[in-house]
Amino acid sequence: MKYRNIKKNSYFCETYIIKMGNPVKRVLFVNSEIMPFLPETPIAKVGRLLPQGIQEQKKEIRAFMPRYGCINDRKNQLHEVIRLSGMNIIVGDVDRPLVIKVASIASARIQVYFIDNDDFFRRKQITFDADGKFFEDNGLRAIFFARGVLETVKKLRWAPDVIHCQGWISHLLPLYLKKAYSGDPIFADSKIVTSLYNDIPDEKFPASFKDAIPFGGIKPEDIQPSEIPDGTNLAKLAAQYSDGVIFGAEDVKPELIDFCKGLGIPTLDFNAGSMEDGTYVKEYDGFYQQL
Repeated sequence: MKYRNIKKNSYFCETYIIKMGNPVKRVLFVNSEIMPFLPETPIAKVGRLLPQGIQEQKKEIRAFMPRYGCINDRKNQLHEVIRLSGMNIIVGDVDRPLVIKVASIASARIQVYFIDNDDFFRRKQITFDADGKFFEDNGLRAIFFARGVLETVKKLRWAPDVIHCQGWISHLLPLYLKKAYSGDPIFADSKIVTSLYNDIPDEKFPASFKDAIPFGGIKPEDIQPSEIPDGTNLAKLAAQYSDGVIFGAEDVKPELIDFCKGLGIPTLDFNAGSMEDGTYVKEYDGFYQQL
């Protein structure tokens, strides 16, 4: 099977995983934001409508996002899934309990799984504090979220053909999938697509962030580009370990666009018209199938 670039325009950052050689039947969505649990933004809107659209294409889907403290459990009818919760994930040399919650979007017949932990996601703000300061532990939160998703999918025993990640907090998942989980039967045949949005932080992560990333045989030399620690380099890392890249926003940094197109993997450019009329769902579905 030959790869080809699909061109249209450019705008956001998402990630997908796909089984080679077989029709795509199962798609796992890993999102930073989903409506109605968070206010409408371009990412939250795609996070809400794309899974529904792919499900309407006769695919099985699962969707994940962080359970930020601003999401009210009672209002949104979140409840803990006891059989999935209970494991601990070591991040920054600290054992941190993983709590899994779930809620339904009844109108779309979709369930959303939430990755929760009091240390990382109890606070009301998402990425910046009330004074507009970038949370110092945002890198650790990204580690916990990515590994939490993969561990939960293992417990579900649900093997995705495609894993589609959207939003900067998902950008470590491609590295972990390809380097730490590729030998797991659940993910053995999976491929990854990363969609890049304009949510990539300009702020610096602490220098210690890259030292907390290695896990499951990942070596320091696996990490690069250029040893992070800012959002642009984290996005490059996601692209480097992806099987395809979608530009989900019009104003993705040219530096990132050039980097991704230089990797020799399929890319799909931003198409304002298809985003507006909803036909991007079929474009994305076709992109999954070509990988």
